[in-house]
Amino acid sequence: MKRGLILLLLLTTTILSGCSLFSSKDNIQPPTPQPVFTPTLRISQLWDVTVGDGTGSTGIRMRPVVSDGVVYAASPDGTLAAYTLATGAQICSTSHHWFGQRNLRYSGGPAVVGNLLVIGSQNGHVYAYAAKTGKPLWKAPVSSEVITPPVIVGHKVFVRSNDGHVYALNTTNGKQLWLYDRSDVPLLSLRGNGELLAVGGAIIFGSDAGKLIAISQKDGSNLWRIPVAAGTGRSDIQKLDDSDGRVVFDNGVLYVDAYHGNLMAIQAKSGRVLWSRPFSSYTGVAIAGTQVIAVDDHFNIWAMDQSNGGDLWKQTALQWHWLAAPAIQKGYVVLGGLKGYVYWLNITNGKFAASEQLSSDPIRSRPVVAGAIVLVEDVRGHLAAYHIASK
Repeated sequence: MKRGLILLLLLTTTILSGCSLFSSKDNIQPPTPQPVFTPTLRISQLWDVTVGDGTGSTGIRMRPVVSDGVVYAASPDGTLAAYTLATGAQICSTSHHWFGQRNLRYSGGPAVVGNLLVIGSQNGHVYAYAAKTGKPLWKAPVSSEVITPPVIVGHKVFVRSNDGHVYALNTTNGKQLWLYDRSDVPLLSLRGNGELLAVGGAIIFGSDAGKLIAISQKDGSNLWRIPVAAGTGRSDIQKLDDSDGRVVFDNGVLYVDAYHGNLMAIQAKSGRVLWSRPFSSYTGVAIAGTQVIAVDDHFNIWAMDQSNGGDLWKQTALQWHWLAAPAIQKGYVVLGGLKGYVYWLNITNGKFAASEQLSSDPIRSRPVVAGAIVLVEDVRGHLAAYHIASK
């Protein structure tokens, strides 16, 4: 086994478990104590379900998607399920093995537009189903596993494989329309891929080599690419510079962060950098009004000025709680972390407003906000819907 792969497996396991693979002298930090505070917000759990076996320790960050009042969720064990958003009532649930294929392992998605549901797998295929019935429609091969959600735009499905390739597939039959294969993938990288983002006529994504890349939706041609990170140091881990977090688009501007890199505001059309500040992270950002919310690699939560990147507030009470990417719900920052805890922070000052415990298992995927409801899923497939209750 290559040395790089060994290091990748060790780092992945550390990130997933939130505890040390090594002894205390290796400087793997324990989480800070569970914060104690007086809640100022009342949270109500509307419903909870279990979706298959969950992602476990695979390092995959699957999360549900909402379309037309229906929640679609999947599990690596082949489970696909649909629930009503309001009540959690199960509409349908299937455990597909695609015409006798018993090694099917879902890993990226799902994505849903209209009656088309598309999901990627660890066995290097993309699968399409009728969203309303779960009927199989087509499958398409790609060069390696797919661990980020596909993106559906018009008559194209855009898919990123773990080796850095980006595919455009026909929504009707899965036929490959074009392939972008110029992403440089280093020997050692964090477990995960930057999600694809459709903006105008472009597909934008962060690379494992610390670059933000924009390509044409029409033919996959390169539009621009800029560096957002440059890992430095003596060890292989110190040289990691992945841009795996969620890229956010707001009012013509992209916001992106990177591990051992920067948090940057970039003009989407041209790739021109508007501002940049040192900031190491691998979760991605969220936008709330005029604030950029991000979680650094020590799991401090920051709010920064959208216009220039200046500090507004910083919450340090959840260091090393291995927080997932932030989401915004009605003026509150929502995050999941260790032991199934979900936190609501006041967007104006970063103070804790409420917390709930979904389960005893870690939450690794970003909460999904659908109107007044937020969906949270842990690594064992426990999925719950919360909303802010009236006082």
